[in-house]
Amino acid sequence: MITANGVSKTVSLQGEDFTILQPVSLAVAAGESCAVIGPSGSGKSTLLALLAGLDNPSSGQIILNNSDITAMDEEGRAGFRRQNIGFVFQNFQLMPTLTALENVELPLALKGINNTRQTAIDWLARVGLSHRHHHRPAQLSGGEQQRAAVARAFATEPAILFADEPTGSLDGVNGEQVLELMFELNQTRQTTILLVTHDQRVAERCDRQIELVDGQILAA
Repeated sequence: MITANGVSKTVSLQGEDFTILQPVSLAVAAGESCAVIGPSGSGKSTLLALLAGLDNPSSGQIILNNSDITAMDEEGRAGFRRQNIGFVFQNFQLMPTLTALENVELPLALKGINNTRQTAIDWLARVGLSHRHHHRPAQLSGGEQQRAAVARAFATEPAILFADEPTGSLDGVNGEQVLELMFELNQTRQTTILLVTHDQRVAERCDRQIELVDGQILAA
């Protein structure tokens, strides 16, 4: 389901090259849940963005659902993501001019799903935001924005779910609720999950852990 072969990322800053991610290879099976762990600055979020097709690797090949996304142009990757991928961003990435309900509706509409309004309503209810339908992100707390972002990512029931610190802004009760929804998707829909977390309790709920240190995989 997720295969990376020699994937790396190097950026140039003020004429000097900096390697964020050394060439790494990994495989996550269909329906598997996997946590990427490691210290801050080790390249975890970079790896997640590359595997999801949100950024281009400096080298290597990424295959998702038997499709080589590194061979696609930007438009092709965007279309692939709409149909196959959900992503929970660490900084939420909600559209500031849309309400919580509209933010959840948007990926449903882009995927061509019918009855987007009711599906969005149902998912906001599942994350405890039924009373926040018509509030824009600036009117929501950080935890509420996180839950809206989770509802948006989960609503399309993607084949692959990427999540960058999905419970990082949530208290214990809401964090547990989000985890239950995530692993429910994993079990009932066979959604493949790859998440980044600093919370060992979250990592231990996954089938497997990948440790990333200084841009290199130590254990997979």
